[in-house]
Amino acid sequence: MGGRDSPLSQQQVTKNHHDISSDPQTPEIITIFHKPSGKICNIHTEHQQNTCLFFPESGKIYDVGIPKDLIKEIDKALSTEKVHLNPASNITSVQEHIWTEQKLDLSKLHQHYLKLSKIRLTGLVVLTFMAGYAMAPGVFEINAFLLGSLGTCLTSCSANAINQYFEVPFDSQMNRTKNRVLVRGVISPLHAVSFAGVSAVLGLIALAVGTNPLTVTLGALNLLLYTLVYTPLKRISIANTWLGSIVGALPPIGGWVACTGTLDPGALLVGAILYSWQFPHFNALSWNLRPDYSRAGYRMMSVVDPQLCKRVALRHSVALIGLCTLAPFIGVTTWTFSVDSLPLNVYLTYLGWRFYRDGDSNSSRKLFKFSLFHLPTLMLFLLISKKSYKERTKSKHTEMEAL
Repeated sequence: MGGRDSPLSQQQVTKNHHDISSDPQTPEIITIFHKPSGKICNIHTEHQQNTCLFFPESGKIYDVGIPKDLIKEIDKALSTEKVHLNPASNITSVQEHIWTEQKLDLSKLHQHYLKLSKIRLTGLVVLTFMAGYAMAPGVFEINAFLLGSLGTCLTSCSANAINQYFEVPFDSQMNRTKNRVLVRGVISPLHAVSFAGVSAVLGLIALAVGTNPLTVTLGALNLLLYTLVYTPLKRISIANTWLGSIVGALPPIGGWVACTGTLDPGALLVGAILYSWQFPHFNALSWNLRPDYSRAGYRMMSVVDPQLCKRVALRHSVALIGLCTLAPFIGVTTWTFSVDSLPLNVYLTYLGWRFYRDGDSNSSRKLFKFSLFHLPTLMLFLLISKKSYKERTKSKHTEMEAL
């Protein structure tokens, strides 16, 4: 719903109303067909006299007023006590519908920036970068580690701010996101974009100063993928989930590359583990958010193809067992990692199977909650079982002598 923008066109909207004289106790219903989008809406006239409809597909707002002749018929058939033609008499809180000017409180500006940056998600991204750096078979340099982490943090803040800037019209329709700072108008769009631009520039500078060109390239690539490809793709195709998982897999690869300067099989394995983990994590999360995603027009797997959503979550839960077993073979960890991670991955697979079998709120919630415990624990096992730099060097020398 929104403010009046354009009159209702006879070619765009058709109204059909029933005869109310037969049953004066039955609310009058207006059926509206919107040809451009193919949508059909039913409106109870006892609640609406001046209604505005917003169609996301066309991006247009239509004023749907009750025809004057219909109002006269309603007045004859029903008393004004039974039909509330004033919309204000049918809302829970009038205060919620009164526009008030938002004034920026500078003392809370840092809080607004944290929300604009999705700081919890950004924190997870930085932690995976740190884990990738710590797992790499290179010399630990504190400057590269700190500047790389700072650069990753700032580029993530920028990506999330731009994402929220693009999605304001859709976030306003979702219960989960309707209170975001841009939706509420706490800060202006220009302010948000300026924050994103400064964060992106400073982040890439930090990566360039502290790490190497390949890490900077990965950071810039991830920023572009998230903002210019993943964000619009969410309303176009369910392929957005796979692309989003690639975005989530790049930070640990970036951490590895920041340490070694090369993109080798160990970096790809750590990225693959993060890639697969995101499917049981996000698919379980999105399962209980289907009404929100559907309302906002997001083409999520859980909305468009629920069966595929459950299958993919289970498939990648099983894949994590194979990936963790592969780690010792390519010299990333010792065999203790495969043993330690097996119970963790088996239980994740069990919860994935429960989600696949039941497909309800309870099974999806359990899978999502365990995924939050699963990832940091798995990263800890990786670090504990990491092969030392000397062991890897010795193994390489042995292989070269054998050749």
